[in-house]
Amino acid sequence: MNAPDRYERFVVPEGTKKVSYERDTKIVNAASFTIEREDHTIGNIVRMQLHRDPNVLFAGYKLPHPLQYKIIVRIHTTSQSSPTQAYTQAINDLDKELEYLKQAFEDEKTRYEERAKQGF
Repeated sequence: MNAPDRYERFVVPEGTKKVSYERDTKIVNAASFTIEREDHTIGNIVRMQLHRDPNVLFAGYKLPHPLQYKIIVRIHTTSQSSPTQAYTQAINDLDKELEYLKQAFEDEKTRYEERAKQGF
């Protein structure tokens, strides 16, 4: 069968960077970030976070081919920012947001377990 092994969808090959950067030579303040071993889940989350930044003029992503396990995120920013700054800020903001969600879930789980012990 021609299907690749399942682990190839998640494990970044040795010698391959998880994220690579390529500046756009035709458009000022534009670049592409290739993220290895990711799909629409991460692509859409990163794109939506980039749209929250007022310095981002365009943010989009594509999955080049269903059997290529990478996404390409394109970012175009104003002169007040750079694509690298916008990308880094988006990733940091998402990290904080996910940490908050994790903590809120853990707190609620603890509260539920305590109530269950009391018979509620």
